[in-house]
Amino acid sequence: MPDISAPLSAAPLSAAVIGTGFIGTVHIGALRRLGIPIAGVLGSSATRGADRAAALGVAKAYASLDDLLADPGVTIVHVTSPNVAHYDQVKRLLKAGKHVICEKPLAMTAAQSAEMLALARASGLIAAVCYNTRFYPLNQHAHGMMTSGELGELRLITGQFHQDWLAKDTDWNWRLEADEGGPLRSVSDIGTHWIDLTSFITGQKPTAVMAELATFIPDRQKPLGPVETFTTAKGATETRRIHTDDAATLLLRYANGGRGVLTTSQISRGRKGLLTWDISGSKASAAWSGENPDALWIGHRDQPNQILLRDPSLMNPLGAAASALPGGHAEGFADTWTAFFRQVYADVAQGRRAPAATYAGFDDGHYEMQFCDAVLDSARTGTWVTIR
Repeated sequence: MPDISAPLSAAPLSAAVIGTGFIGTVHIGALRRLGIPIAGVLGSSATRGADRAAALGVAKAYASLDDLLADPGVTIVHVTSPNVAHYDQVKRLLKAGKHVICEKPLAMTAAQSAEMLALARASGLIAAVCYNTRFYPLNQHAHGMMTSGELGELRLITGQFHQDWLAKDTDWNWRLEADEGGPLRSVSDIGTHWIDLTSFITGQKPTAVMAELATFIPDRQKPLGPVETFTTAKGATETRRIHTDDAATLLLRYANGGRGVLTTSQISRGRKGLLTWDISGSKASAAWSGENPDALWIGHRDQPNQILLRDPSLMNPLGAAASALPGGHAEGFADTWTAFFRQVYADVAQGRRAPAATYAGFDDGHYEMQFCDAVLDSARTGTWVTIR
């Protein structure tokens, strides 16, 4: 089993991070665990970047994207800025010869992501998208089970991704506004995690969707000052009309005749991050929950059901390779980023994507944008829509 806990500091690699909010901080923490030098960060303004760099213990804050692009010591750039900025930033990074790890969704439209995908392919650079939930070890193990035929053919898959961090009309984040986050919210922000994860596990992407979107809180109080993701704002506010989805219900079709059901929600009180999937295969079933990520339920018809607790010594090679700790030592959200980045940085070091790599690329990010376009079309027309 590869030792994914060993540092990569011997590799001549250096990173920069665009964005200094919640998820940018997560990226920085994972890079430090891997021993990757962090050349600097780029904030939403020069002042904020400098303040956050000092708070995070990063030596340099870039004054602008041009300043970052001109740094010859930066090998790879992590893009954790708001969705609206991805298209321009990623294009400029790739043209400057920088490898890219971009937060999801990849862009604001499928037309933008198609251009980004074409540019990434032509560049020969490593271009990854941050669907980190693939790297919970038991999700890698489930992918191996599906690939080896243990579960059989996909028949039915159900699941959800529910949160409560936007359950109040006083809760605010830039993702609420379409000009910053795009016309979809619960679907693009968290639903695409589920779609990518289950597509990775099963080896099949949905081919058609029937969608219904709901905005339960049409008017919210927007703070007049800045507010961090997953925090409560204080001070004066102004009322803003909301047009993005608080929740969604989606029916899915797959090429092999399989069916799926997904619900997304950012207003389900008490649910901090309920990500679940339940696969009914022709030979066996399996189910997993992000609230209990070290346990995989495996269902049978003619023998006792099983619960596999994450233990590298009991898992298939894919699951074992994603595990950093022995059985009985819980792994969680932060560990997925370390496993994800370790794989990406290994590919950057060797100059190409390894055939066995399991992280999402720009082709997966582009598909998610096509999926979101189909969701919007379906919700508007009330019909099944084929995903291009």
